[in-house]
Amino acid sequence: NDLGLGPDASMERCMCTMQTGTQMTKLKGKKKGLVRFFYLDEHKSCIRWRPSRKHDKAKITIDSIHEVCEGKKSEIFQRYAESRFDPNCCFSIYHGDRVKSLDLVSTNGDDARTWITGLKYLMAGISDEDSLAKRQHMWSLGFILNSYNTWLQQTFSEADKNGDGNLSLREVLKLLRKLNVKLPKQKVVEMFQKADTDDNQGLLAFEEFCTFYKMISTRRGLYLIMLSYSNNKEFMDLNDLVHFMENEQKMVGVTREYCMETISQFEPCPHNLQNMVLGIDGFTNYMRSPAGDIFNPEHHFVHQDMTQPLCNYFIDSSHNTYLTGDQLLSESRVDMYAYVLQAGCRCVEVDCWDGPDGEPIIHHGYTLTSKILFKDVIETINKYAFTKNPYPVILSIENHCTVPQQKKMAEYLVEVLQEKVDLSTVNMNETRKMPSPELLKGKVLIKGKKLPMNIDDDAEEGDVSDEDSGEEEEEDEEDTRISTDVRFFTTVKIDGRGKTMRLSRALSDLVKYTKSVRVHDIETQAYMSSWQVSSLNESIVNQIMALKPAQLVRFNQRQLLRVYPSNYRVDSSNFNPQPFWNAGIHMVALNYQTEGRMLELNKAKFSTNGNCGYILKPKCMNQGFFNPNLEDPLPGQKKTQLVLKIISGQQLPKPKDSMLGDRGEVIDPSVEVEIIGLPVDCCKQQTRVVDDNGFNPMWEETMVFSLHMAQIALVRFQVWDNDSLGQKFIGQRTIAFISMMPGYRHVYLEGMEEASIFVHVAVHDVSGKPRIPSPPLLQNHSSHGQPAKPIPNGLRLSDSDSSSSDSIDSLSLELLPSRVPVRGQREVGTLQREMNALFDQKMREIRCKSPLFFNGKSD
Repeated sequence: NDLGLGPDASMERCMCTMQTGTQMTKLKGKKKGLVRFFYLDEHKSCIRWRPSRKHDKAKITIDSIHEVCEGKKSEIFQRYAESRFDPNCCFSIYHGDRVKSLDLVSTNGDDARTWITGLKYLMAGISDEDSLAKRQHMWSLGFILNSYNTWLQQTFSEADKNGDGNLSLREVLKLLRKLNVKLPKQKVVEMFQKADTDDNQGLLAFEEFCTFYKMISTRRGLYLIMLSYSNNKEFMDLNDLVHFMENEQKMVGVTREYCMETISQFEPCPHNLQNMVLGIDGFTNYMRSPAGDIFNPEHHFVHQDMTQPLCNYFIDSSHNTYLTGDQLLSESRVDMYAYVLQAGCRCVEVDCWDGPDGEPIIHHGYTLTSKILFKDVIETINKYAFTKNPYPVILSIENHCTVPQQKKMAEYLVEVLQEKVDLSTVNMNETRKMPSPELLKGKVLIKGKKLPMNIDDDAEEGDVSDEDSGEEEEEDEEDTRISTDVRFFTTVKIDGRGKTMRLSRALSDLVKYTKSVRVHDIETQAYMSSWQVSSLNESIVNQIMALKPAQLVRFNQRQLLRVYPSNYRVDSSNFNPQPFWNAGIHMVALNYQTEGRMLELNKAKFSTNGNCGYILKPKCMNQGFFNPNLEDPLPGQKKTQLVLKIISGQQLPKPKDSMLGDRGEVIDPSVEVEIIGLPVDCCKQQTRVVDDNGFNPMWEETMVFSLHMAQIALVRFQVWDNDSLGQKFIGQRTIAFISMMPGYRHVYLEGMEEASIFVHVAVHDVSGKPRIPSPPLLQNHSSHGQPAKPIPNGLRLSDSDSSSSDSIDSLSLELLPSRVPVRGQREVGTLQREMNALFDQKMREIRCKSPLFFNGKSD
């Protein structure tokens, strides 16, 4: 229909059709499907549909879409009969962190093509109303103009209950409660009237709402920082900006040209632009941009040495990758491999069993988890393994198949992965060390059993002993104990059983540098071949770490070790990965399907090197003696002192489980900072509680931490709402210490658009017992212990409870002393609790759901 139109007109018509909306069927499992009305929102930023019981959640943002696939290619479509839908009317939208699919069926092929074309156009980042130059300028202001203005638009639209394009005073008051702003009504009325400048009195249009919002959101903390560096001027000139960036933010090589570019990007006032100065709005924009984020922008890219042997790295790893929930009843999905690989995981697990029609399948053995085809999993791995980064993927195969189906597995691995699994081009040196991530770019390493060297060259299969296996099912807590004989320090089978299995040569030959072996003698094996991998469950590794931590570190200097969750974690909960990283364990396998604190630690850990899945271990872990459990694990070396000032918060939301939702009371927030690292470094501190202010609370409190080994530590910021019943979690951000930037920084809470904490970071090297410095306020902190420059005219922010709002109206010039909180108690590591009870509970659930459930141990 559009053959006579140019590309711009054709795409404009496509956008118009999508915004008008289309009725389509949304598929879900094997059900009939739901007929819904889908449309593109007015900002062209997300797809919405109605009707929906959860209107706010019935949307997919364009920037969360990974891929749009034509036809019936998704797993959901495969559940329906081949003739059920016309493939020309079918398409799938893969979106979100977990790469979920939205599977749609239109009434005709033209509608499907319109949506597929339009979505791909929007995904390419092209806007029909912006020229390239304008788009580039918008990108330079992206954090402010795109993200911030879109947020303001959405906030305005949600507050406009009657949809008339204006906000009444009543609607504004409701919005302020939703935003956690507690102001006297008379003050709100006064600002409302100041912003209401058009002829339509008593109502705020969007532009007037922006003016009103600016009145309540101008931040005194940033204003005072600007005054301190501009000699009390209302703006910062080029010299002031150079001085601020070099002295405060510790930037190197700052030029006047760079500062001119910064002003051009962030200053909204034409008069200030003409004079090349940065006013409070421009300075706020700059500090809220990625340039003011606490995370080092260089760490968004691979920056570490990637040419060392694999055993010198921590490797992002997944346990039972295919599962979407618990270990006994949940669904297995091919999509999980796409999700974890794109999230940066480089070691995935495949539990292989004999399936019908000679096709090997993947599921959790002896449970009621669903089954997926091995071939589908390998095709998914082939498709997504290297879309985000080129570094090698380790395929951890748990092999329970007979020889014929093992041959089928090998056939699929070779046919599908092709050159990715061919390691003939990898040239090894004579030292027999493991190859490096750089050398193995684009390769898939098969981790599994391997036939012994003495087997006949012509034999197509042979016996391998499970005693020589490092696979999971061989390390059950009930069957294994640790020998406490310090001469040997071995893992021992209690009943002495020795089992064998038949292994196909075709599958064995694909195992090159990652042969699965059992840990027999941790001290002797530390000097054996490095081309092998051992797997141990968390309980056994915890025993080893308690008895011989230094020997475990030495073992990990030579060969790869993988630790996985206990079989009693039937709920797919995760252990704390940090103690295992402290011991230099390479692959700490977590249940990616279980979100929460432990997965957040893992994400923070691997964000420090471009999220490529490989982190170089500290040098002391890769050579020589190191015991992570000592009070002074690095004697003679300087310690690191972190001086962290928690200044203020911005737009902190109500807890997700708030009973009254947006109508609930304004929150009473506090901030907790936790250091997670070596046992001697673990501790936490918390600010006071600010009453009734989630919009712009002010703390102005200083925390001091001493770290023996900062390069392995994580810093976790948590915000809590406090009431008489206790604390409720609001949000968190966890950052590796080595990725923190010095100076004034924003800590944006994970998964929240505008919520942040404003902090000041200073780092010092100290010898002996660290000295707790005088608590800095809004002064210039030096990361190298240089004298701090006071704010001109003695301007300081009050630490008193009366200064609990970071607004320009509450500007305080009091010279009150700051409080240094008492250092928190050292964190006590938590061990696995109540797992036996949880296991019994799950078993009772299974027996109720399926009387046909058969006994067998979980693998």
